[in-house]
Amino acid sequence: MTTTTTGAPVETDLLRFTTAGSVDDGKSTLIGRLLHDTKSIFEDQLEHIEGASRLRGEEGVNLALLTDGLKAEREQKITIDVAYRYFATPKRKFIIADTPGHVQYTRNMVTGASTADLAVILVDARKGVLTQSKRHAFITSLLGIPHIIVAVNKMDLVDYSEARFEEIRAEFREFSSKLTVKDISFVPISALHGDNVVSWSDRMPWYEGGSFLHKLETVNVGSRRNYIDFRFPVQYVIRPNQDFRGYAGTVASGSISPGEEILVLPSGHGTRVKSVEGLDGTLEEAVAGDAVTLTTEEELDISRGDMIVRRKNVPTVNDRFEAYLCWMNEEPLDPERSYVLFHTTRQVQAFVDRIEYRVDVDTLHREQAETLGLNEIGRVELTTANPIFFDSYRVNLATGNFVLVDPHTNVTVAAGMIRGEVRRLEALEDAQDAIDRPVSPAVVWQGWNVPRVERESRNGHRATVVWFTGMSGAGKTTIAREVERRLFERGVSTMLLEGDQVRHGLCGDLGFAAGDRTENIRRVGEVAKLFFEHGNVVLCTFVSPYQRDRLAVRSLLPEGRFVEVHVHAPLEELRRRDPKELYLKEERGEIDALPGSKAPYEVPAAPDLTLNTAVASVDDSVELVLARLERDGIIPKPPD
Repeated sequence: MTTTTTGAPVETDLLRFTTAGSVDDGKSTLIGRLLHDTKSIFEDQLEHIEGASRLRGEEGVNLALLTDGLKAEREQKITIDVAYRYFATPKRKFIIADTPGHVQYTRNMVTGASTADLAVILVDARKGVLTQSKRHAFITSLLGIPHIIVAVNKMDLVDYSEARFEEIRAEFREFSSKLTVKDISFVPISALHGDNVVSWSDRMPWYEGGSFLHKLETVNVGSRRNYIDFRFPVQYVIRPNQDFRGYAGTVASGSISPGEEILVLPSGHGTRVKSVEGLDGTLEEAVAGDAVTLTTEEELDISRGDMIVRRKNVPTVNDRFEAYLCWMNEEPLDPERSYVLFHTTRQVQAFVDRIEYRVDVDTLHREQAETLGLNEIGRVELTTANPIFFDSYRVNLATGNFVLVDPHTNVTVAAGMIRGEVRRLEALEDAQDAIDRPVSPAVVWQGWNVPRVERESRNGHRATVVWFTGMSGAGKTTIAREVERRLFERGVSTMLLEGDQVRHGLCGDLGFAAGDRTENIRRVGEVAKLFFEHGNVVLCTFVSPYQRDRLAVRSLLPEGRFVEVHVHAPLEELRRRDPKELYLKEERGEIDALPGSKAPYEVPAAPDLTLNTAVASVDDSVELVLARLERDGIIPKPPD
């Protein structure tokens, strides 16, 4: 084990990986071959599977029996449960989770992959990329696993054809281009005969990459644990006598030392850590994964389900959040009933308020849905009876995951990955409260020197804000520029605020993380209001992916003076256009994920105007905007 420059440990010598794929792709055989050829099998184990193979009437040794441990698995020649195996080479240690291929056991794949650093997805060279392979790739992406090896197995059954391998690689690449996983490599193998598994095979001289084992030994991975954000879910309160009171649990992430300031959630009470007690005595520090007992300088009311964190590093505390949900039960999700949500050591009643969409794993398209069935995956909004303390799953695996349990049967029905707080607000009043406009100290508001109504009277038109929202490449700026030109020619006072121009000055200090995007729109909203009060028709062209932010800007203006225009086209068309090569840069990993592509974009629930630029020309779109402004009485109709 080594450490980073910040002192956090990184497990560079241990690789956890999971294997997945469709039925009979040879996952268990591959693992058996890997164990056999790296001499990681005891003699008695080999003798046992040799005897089992003879009893089954098989000519050779069935290496799949090394991982198919259940009697039912051996009888059916399939993997049912997740089989964990350990082996090591001189270069690295490995923990393998061999997961089932049958669609009804997809839930087992979620379990096996939850702690993996790398996913191996097997593809049968005869069958190609199937739906189950795509489902496992999508789950890998959802779980934030950073590396994928696509092992094209059974190459011996296609005469070790290079053309067939390239065909499968092209098909998988086309599908995976929509995923967030950046590091995907391919290797042609025959697990049955050992080709390219541990060493390179001369039966495929056209393949110049390393063997499967070489890729496992050299992939650049570290632990996925979060060593920065201290999170300590309390499991048990220990009080053996009147002189000792401690709080036992496992450090979910981060680290803690005696003397540090802490905060207890949900009470919000603060104190300091008095001591960190381990199995063998007092510790100077506890890090992620350590099971310890904390004592505090002050006695506080702390119980199971509470969370101890650093005072200046607090997770989100909320009873509403968004999540991806993998449904694992044959009985479909019922939005009308409650479930029990298990999150760290906390258990609360929970409701699925809204299914935003269901994901078609073949195409990754989003579908409207009122429920989720077995193995289906959807993005949902949940409400809990009491707040939970969470981080985004992408940031912190330990506090970003949860499961739902049926309270009547105690069956786990779903696994979830938290995205964050619910951004969509139901009313403008909530948006106004949410924006919480900052005001500099010791300032007094001064009314407008020339009121807007006087400016409107002189201008001959009313002021308004036209807000163009949509994904990159949809045509927002092109349409808004032409609208402004047409308005200017009609004598209308205008102001055009464009995303790129604003980020060259006013918002040049902001990035593209969710918080920065929100601040960008907040600033733009305030500037738009200033130009609005000056009597202008203000045209704003911003992706503005979050409904909450757009509602907050609307709430700054009088009723009827904010026109939300949703400009859209299919994602495939936007990628084809790509006028600023943003989608290309996104695929290369040169920029952050784009809203609507690999990051969230919340489509307006009820826009004032919708422009589909896949079917409407720029001129047609401009006419629709002008007609809307004329209809609302913002600008006068031109004389006949």
